[in-house]
Amino acid sequence: MVLHFLIRGRVQGVGFRWFVHREAAELGLRGWVRNTDTGEVEVLAAGEAEDLNDLRIHLRKGSRGSRVDAVVEHELAQAEAESLGPFQIEGAW
Repeated sequence: MVLHFLIRGRVQGVGFRWFVHREAAELGLRGWVRNTDTGEVEVLAAGEAEDLNDLRIHLRKGSRGSRVDAVVEHELAQAEAESLGPFQIEGAW
């Protein structure tokens, strides 16, 4: 299963990407997390439905210091997962 999330709220500059990376890696998911130019955080994650549901719960809760106002979610075709490696933070360096 492959899901794309767009998280809106106070999610940039508060360690949110690192929080997502830690949670996704612990769940064994593949994919990435990155900031958008519009102040949101974007996540693409692939894995088992149960693990993705756990990630969804974490995303809605947010990290310490963040405020999640909305989580927009779309399911993508399984083919989108073919090029995904271990979960990583894009644009962090």
